[in-house]
Amino acid sequence: MDTIASLFSFITTPVSWVIVQFHSVYGKIFGPDTGWAWGLSIVSLVILIRICLIPLFVKQIKATRAMQTLQPEMKKIQERYKNDKQRQSEEMMKLYKESGTNPLSSCLPILAQSPFFFALYHVLNGIATGSTIGVINESLLASARKAHIFGAPLAAKFTDGQAKVEALGATLTDVRVVTAIMIVMMSGSQFYTQRQLMTKNVDTTVKTPFMQQQKMLMYVFPVMFAVFGINFPVGVLVYWLTTNVWTMGQQMYVIRNNPTPGSKAQAAYLERLQKHVTHHEKTRSRGEKAIVKAIVAKGRDRNEFERKFVNSLTKVGLVAQADGTVVKGQAEATVEAEDGTTTTTGGAPKRQQPKRQSKSQRQSGTAAGGAKAADEPEPKTSLTKSDEPQDAKPAAKPAGGGNKPGTGTRSKAQSGQRKGPQRPKSPSKK
Repeated sequence: MDTIASLFSFITTPVSWVIVQFHSVYGKIFGPDTGWAWGLSIVSLVILIRICLIPLFVKQIKATRAMQTLQPEMKKIQERYKNDKQRQSEEMMKLYKESGTNPLSSCLPILAQSPFFFALYHVLNGIATGSTIGVINESLLASARKAHIFGAPLAAKFTDGQAKVEALGATLTDVRVVTAIMIVMMSGSQFYTQRQLMTKNVDTTVKTPFMQQQKMLMYVFPVMFAVFGINFPVGVLVYWLTTNVWTMGQQMYVIRNNPTPGSKAQAAYLERLQKHVTHHEKTRSRGEKAIVKAIVAKGRDRNEFERKFVNSLTKVGLVAQADGTVVKGQAEATVEAEDGTTTTTGGAPKRQQPKRQSKSQRQSGTAAGGAKAADEPEPKTSLTKSDEPQDAKPAAKPAGGGNKPGTGTRSKAQSGQRKGPQRPKSPSKK
């Protein structure tokens, strides 16, 4: 660890300068030789570094989500070129280039934070060995060696012996208890952060090897922190515990307000958003408009939770627009004027389909509306009955089987026969 820390010795001067500046502020409040002054200086250093790393953290989120969406395509490439590793690598790089994704982007915050971590370790190790480093002179070195956090010196380690701990003005029991508690808290916060990411902010509709890797890291990272933690000074444990707590809170905020599509966190977020939009009948913040805009743009590609959100708005008479706003639907936006007429203000009016006409209406040339003038007589057709009285009896048929004209019977056209002279039936043979 000392060899690795020495590689980042070029940054120890800026780190030590920042710590001294914070110490000068907290020393006036708690006293220059107290553990509160030096401990809060380290905590403030962490907060300052993490604020500067927020843009990288945003890139990490985008890169992680992009990698999740590419997992099905990556799996296809691996299966297609499983016997050709070189072609597989080329296709992977091509896929990254086309999608604009960089696998290393998900590791940017850790990589950017590593120099500061090792520089702080180098500074605290110098305090433990009694050597000045960076801007920490003899007086500041003596003040830091007197500082204790719950009875444990800043430069003490879990693996230090009795003689070294007594030289720092502490007991071995205090050092072991404090460092053990801090190591457990550091590993526990790391495990909770990773578990929160896996259980709440992962697309449950896609099962990929990437999820298995993340699940494995959820158990590996806490063990690594516990193993390395016994060799960290108390000041470094304060630094790492603070950065883990910051990461956990930052991730909770992102999961709550910008969850991964298809995850349980998105279902909870859309449920809260639906209640909020239904109550206010609009989207107020820029983030809400961005979420609604993205859902509308997906169209048929919406997942289960997004379809449920859109349907919930429709049931209460609200319609999500392409720009992310929400307006009243067709049924809710009908306004009645003073003269009794109604006008529609929400959305375009529906196209009216013409009514289907009957056969008799089409033959008589009735208008599309189907209404006739009241004084217009109804024309007679071959399908209507005669105006003769219903009680007229039909004449008897002659023996020859022919019909006499002028009777009150129905016309031949009405009985289904053609008009005009009919061919007489041939007499039946006896």
